[in-house]
Amino acid sequence: MPRVDSELRLSLHPVLERSAVVNGAWWPYSRDAAAELPDLIAAVDQRLRRTTLLIGVHRDAWRRIPRRIPARGRTVRIGGFRHGDPHVIVLFFASDEPVALLIIPPDTAVGPAEDALKLTAQNTADLTDDAIFALAHLPSDPALRATADSVARWGSESGSVSGQEARHSSRSRRPSAPA
Repeated sequence: MPRVDSELRLSLHPVLERSAVVNGAWWPYSRDAAAELPDLIAAVDQRLRRTTLLIGVHRDAWRRIPRRIPARGRTVRIGGFRHGDPHVIVLFFASDEPVALLIIPPDTAVGPAEDALKLTAQNTADLTDDAIFALAHLPSDPALRATADSVARWGSESGSVSGQEARHSSRSRRPSAPA
């Protein structure tokens, strides 16, 4: 059964679909990564029974992006990329496939944001992130979208993923976990 966590404003499809562009959506309260990511990490770890090791975020979409965030007795690395889809955040785990979440802009009106959360909790394997934005009537952010057509590259202190295809309307393959 699809589930939307209204307090955290997070939705995850119950069956993670590798071919889907996103596996759910997250509607953070702000663009402050240092303030928002700890609760997301805790919720995803608990809901999926996994341990998040690394998160990939778009540098132009967030403020105060730390290199690391403490989480349940460990440190989660944060990697920033400048190319790819700024409306997507990717969580990487030790042995499982990564999880991609559509980021609903914090200033989005309640109706469209809740529609997007509900929509991404359903089967979205045939939908692009652009289609989800359109179906949920989410506002487009042209300044952020301008970088979505480039090749995604992001790195962190102890590893990097580069040469991945951008996660946008033509995207259907998952990024690889960092080595």
